[in-house]
Formats: sequence, structure tokens, C-alpha cells
Amino acid sequence: MFNRIVSVVFLVFIALTSIPLFLTALLLRLATYPFDRRLRLLHLFTCFWASLYTWTMPAWRIYIEGREKIRKNATYMVVSNHQSQLDILVAFRLFFHYKWVSKIEIFRVPLIGWNMRLNRYVQLKRGDKQSIEKMLRDCAVHLEEGSSIFMFPEGTRSPDGEVKAFKPGAFQLALQKNVPILPIVISGTNKALPKYSMNFNGVQKIYVKVLEEIPYEAFAHLSVAQTAEMVHGFITRQLRLMKECTPDPA
Repeated sequence: MFNRIVSVVFLVFIALTSIPLFLTALLLRLATYPFDRRLRLLHLFTCFWASLYTWTMPAWRIYIEGREKIRKNATYMVVSNHQSQLDILVAFRLFFHYKWVSKIEIFRVPLIGWNMRLNRYVQLKRGDKQSIEKMLRDCAVHLEEGSSIFMFPEGTRSPDGEVKAFKPGAFQLALQKNVPILPIVISGTNKALPKYSMNFNGVQKIYVKVLEEIPYEAFAHLSVAQTAEMVHGFITRQLRLMKECTPDPA
């Protein structure tokens, strides 16, 4: 009963704070777009907005390792394993510029989804061939403009925390646009907020590890499938190792 009450209070807090935060985001978009076409400042504000909710939930003990490996102003194809809806909030704690690829349903959520549209994040209707093609075109434009793209190549949340097979889109883009791949590993979110659940689950430790970037030259000779397999192996191995280490808190 207590965990359900905490969940309800937290959701109400998100709903109430989203109103002024969205209005702020809207004003920021209007004020900065003429000189910030990639919307870097709006994205950083969105990082703050999302991080507010993990900062104010003391039961989520978030540890981040490797943030210093992210090169300033670099354009990456960012890929991560996907355990929970909480992964998105946790990834925002990295505070660097990128465009999310997210399922279209999230863009329909009042205020939060509207802000995703303001940021020109990329919509995807899963299983729809035309939507996938449009997503790839939109991502290519962002990469050409110098914005990194962040994808969960599993395509959906893993119900058991194990890394599922990767879909090819992220690796196809990396090869086509000659950009390095930045692998990120997330652990513990599946326990903090399991798939198909919005219930609070007590104190949980959550780990985020930024791995070494994979330069284009390291996979330029590989096929899309081989590149996906290589990155899948890196993330899978690191996910296992992360259970044995305790990074400094973010």
C-alpha cells in the first residue's frame, strides 16, 4: 500500500510541475530558435526538467561513470540497452546534446510529449515500415546538422534485464553518416520501475556507464549486422561487469 501511495504522489508531482516547466520550455524555444537551430539550450533545459524527477526521488540512488568520455560538440550515434521507462529520465542526467528516437505514443502525452515535439525529437511508430523509413531520414538530417542521435536498439524494454537482439537502424545510420558509436549501459532501472508497472519499488541502485566511443574506422569494414553484433557484445559484457563495481554517485 505504501509503495502505491508513493507512486501516486510522484505522478501527481510530475503532472503539476510539468505545467510551468512546459511553459518555460515554450518560451525558451521561441527566444532561442533564431540563433540555436539545433535547440541545444532547449535540450539542456529538458535534461534539467527530467533530472528534477530523479533528484527528488531519494529512493533512486543513481551512479554515473564515464561522463568525461563524451567529447564536447562531437556527433554520435548513441546506443543503450533498455530495461525500463525510467531509462529515459536516467539518460537525461548525462547532460549532453542529442535527439531522442521514441515511440509515437510518448509524443501524444500532454506537456511532456509536447516538449518532445518542441525539441524536434524523432517519432517512431513501431512495426510501421513507412514510419521506420521516415525515422531514419529524420535521424540522418539531425546527424548532418551535428546533433547526436540516442536510440535503444532493442526497440522495446527488456522484461528480465537481459540485453535482447539489436535492430539495425542505429548501426545503418552510423555507417551511412560516418559517425562514431557511443555505447551506454544502464542497470537497475528494471527493478526500480519494472516493465508494465508504475509502482514504486523501494530503494534501488541505478547505474549508468558511458563506454569508450567506437570510432567509425573500427566498424567501417563491417556490415550493419556485424556492427550491431559487435556493439551488442560490448554492452552485454559491461552490463555483467557493472554488477561487480560501484561507481561514484552522480
